[in-house]
Amino acid sequence: MSKIKKIAVFTSGGDAPGMNACIRAVVRTGLHFGCEMVGIKQGYQGMIDKNFILMNRHSVSNIMQLGGTILKTARCLEFKTEEGQQKAFNNLKEEGIDALVAIGGDGTFTGAERLSRNFDIPVMCIPGTIDNDLYGTDFTLGFDTATNTVIEAIDKIRDTAESHDRLFFIEVMGRDAGCIALRAGIAGGAEAILLPEKETAIENLIATLEDGAKNSKSSSIVIIAEGDKNGGAYNVAQKVKEKISYFDTKVTILGHLQRGGSPSSFDRILGSRMGYAAVKAILAGETRKMVGLKGNNISFTDLEESIARHDFKLEDDLMEMSTILA
Repeated sequence: MSKIKKIAVFTSGGDAPGMNACIRAVVRTGLHFGCEMVGIKQGYQGMIDKNFILMNRHSVSNIMQLGGTILKTARCLEFKTEEGQQKAFNNLKEEGIDALVAIGGDGTFTGAERLSRNFDIPVMCIPGTIDNDLYGTDFTLGFDTATNTVIEAIDKIRDTAESHDRLFFIEVMGRDAGCIALRAGIAGGAEAILLPEKETAIENLIATLEDGAKNSKSSSIVIIAEGDKNGGAYNVAQKVKEKISYFDTKVTILGHLQRGGSPSSFDRILGSRMGYAAVKAILAGETRKMVGLKGNNISFTDLEESIARHDFKLEDDLMEMSTILA
């Protein structure tokens, strides 16, 4: 029999669609196996402030379709200190919490790994970030919804681009990873996609746009990940306008609307699978692991490895396809 009787779940870092489905799965799975379930509001800050709420089946009713996170999220500088971590652990111990399920990105994972290692408290982490940039999983929670949100925006912007014969530069999230830009660009029929992983010379971009103009393209869409080496959509647009002036050029920054909205069916199911797997793993004695999805199977990666490794890369076939199909 597992010695774990009380499990806490929290979300930290940037919110991502599907987090609520994951919270629901964690809570209901824990209750099914006879555990008390606690929600920690506002992440590590809530851990320090004792912002704990006891959760039952009704606490997570009718939340799967909601974007954001019902447990809220916050940045917490105090938790990065040894004193802050000690205070957080003391509060967890006082509350009788035996284990943690953390939903978030690499910053969340780093905090959970340190807390678990320093104070010997079991922890399982679930990758909740729209950037899809964590080692050990094919898909992170929220990535599918965010990509669909971008595609919907591209489709609407193209209507205007076609109506006015315009060139639109659309900037999407992706400081270090171009996953959203690449997939949304292909699905949205973009003429060019600029990514952090692949440096694109402005001269080459201009040549692509000019070639399209010669072939009677009345409008063009260029997708730019915010981490592109050319400095974002406004900088790229300005550099293009300095070379060719006959385009009617517009810039759209999609920004944080990519994080919001009702999660897709994929993210609802992914969050449910990961939350369920995390609780079962904790009760089986596992700790300091990240729950992932490889192929269509749930997998587990050592937390330390997931944090340390940044050698994920974009699919070669998608990279080549994005140029050929454009």
